[in-house]
Amino acid sequence: MPSFDIVNEINAQEIDNAVNNTLKEVSTRYDFRGLHTEVEFARKENRIDIVAAESMKLQAVRDMLIKHFIKRNLEPKVLEFGDTQGSSSGAVKVSAQIKEGIDRETAKKIVKEIKATKLKVQPAIQEDQVRVTGKKIDDLQEVIQVLKSKKFSVPLQFVNMK
Repeated sequence: MPSFDIVNEINAQEIDNAVNNTLKEVSTRYDFRGLHTEVEFARKENRIDIVAAESMKLQAVRDMLIKHFIKRNLEPKVLEFGDTQGSSSGAVKVSAQIKEGIDRETAKKIVKEIKATKLKVQPAIQEDQVRVTGKKIDDLQEVIQVLKSKKFSVPLQFVNMK
């Protein structure tokens, strides 16, 4: 029986490239000259840490990071920015957690949307992904089109079409 998986996967290398491009832009901008600015990608923790001299510069670096995410075809929705914190040196810091996988609530919304189409397919939640099976590939492709038109809290990728 044909099936496919709905997942939210991140490409760590592309995130690393976006962070490096952001650092390169910060180093060439005149308004950042002489100011302490850091953007660091912690691969193991799925987190990006940003440190800047003041809150205006922090916001500018955040905007640059999002711009470079978009340029590298990464969805900025995967970034979940925390609260801004002050540091001992007078700088400000923020951490952005990178969301990977589909949480339970979003998976339930996806299943509800699929069932609302009234197509002969069976969605099933499996850990951090949703598997959709059906008898016709056309029905599965229609489900993909419906889900692409909807907005969810995480970006969706459709993989393993069999």
